[in-house]
Amino acid sequence: MSKVLVLNCGSSSVKYRLYDNDEVRDKGTVERVGEPGGGPADHETAVRGIIDRLDLTGLAAVGHRVVHGGRKFSEPVLIDDGVLTAIEDLVPLAPLHNPANLAGIRVAREALPDVPQVAVFDTAFHHTLPEAAATYAIDRDTAQRHGVRRYGFHGTSHAYVSRRTAELLNRPYEEINVITLHLGNGASACAIRGGESVATSMGMSPLEGLVMGTRSGDLDPTVIFHLRREGGMTVDDIDDLLNHRSGLLGLTGVNDMREVLARRDAGDAAAALAFDVYCRRITGYVGGYYALLGRVDAVTFTAGVGEHAAPVRAAALTGLDRLGIAVDPARNAGSGDRVISPDGAEVAVCVVGTDEEREIARETRAVVAAHH
Repeated sequence: MSKVLVLNCGSSSVKYRLYDNDEVRDKGTVERVGEPGGGPADHETAVRGIIDRLDLTGLAAVGHRVVHGGRKFSEPVLIDDGVLTAIEDLVPLAPLHNPANLAGIRVAREALPDVPQVAVFDTAFHHTLPEAAATYAIDRDTAQRHGVRRYGFHGTSHAYVSRRTAELLNRPYEEINVITLHLGNGASACAIRGGESVATSMGMSPLEGLVMGTRSGDLDPTVIFHLRREGGMTVDDIDDLLNHRSGLLGLTGVNDMREVLARRDAGDAAAALAFDVYCRRITGYVGGYYALLGRVDAVTFTAGVGEHAAPVRAAALTGLDRLGIAVDPARNAGSGDRVISPDGAEVAVCVVGTDEEREIARETRAVVAAHH
């Protein structure tokens, strides 16, 4: 199989990659989809434009990122009408993302009716979570009736980065324990034992866990009740606050870590506090996941902040020396996929560039090959 097209439809963007075997033949991102005065009017228009522009001669498959697969999808699947309906049924669990994913699938199926289409789910990697990790301590019948549990996200990134970490350390993937830290505008931590996710910070939605660009991460649920009762905010207002006006943006007015770091270096107290809140949350998760895994071979940073913000990497792991976790300042200041811990460190600290699209392409090929 040679050519595979990967479509990654976000809430307001479409990222695409065209692979010929393992080579990227074309790539790009269509931004500001559906925004007033922005890019294409909707995801359908954006995806049609991409398909019309690309040379898809000999295309063997299309791989689609789908954010939420619920309990139904534990692995990538060949898309048919039944799969499409099941993804539609999961929209209430991912109202910002699954509709965009569905739009891309529909257009691609219509434009390329003879090409196999594969759905690769963000949540699938986390189907190995033990029930004790996936279960929230609320009334069991209510939870089952409404699908309330931890699903986890960024699965394709955590899968790719943990596998790449094993390669970097020249260790068998099935033998190493890794804590992966996907730190971008969205951020999540994952504890991976022998290639299987056993704990992850995002929950029923991508809102739980680490501090993010615009999301709050972990929060006392009473805050929501308080804002409703005392603040007079509607449920939609609170949803918007926690997803779009919190995190770094809520604390500093900007959601870009580069700007936060620049302001912090210039003496801005709000930026300094935001940085400390952000890094302290990561430290707590790393320590907690160390305890759950029992043995940690590597801690790996990835995504925009994880790959490029050396101060975040250093601060997030400060104080973990007793656990064998340390960062070498000179190595931390470098670039590319690398180990940034000192020689002889008990736990390797790594930086690995994530490549969710390449992982989606790999899984797409495997599904199509299995059906031939």
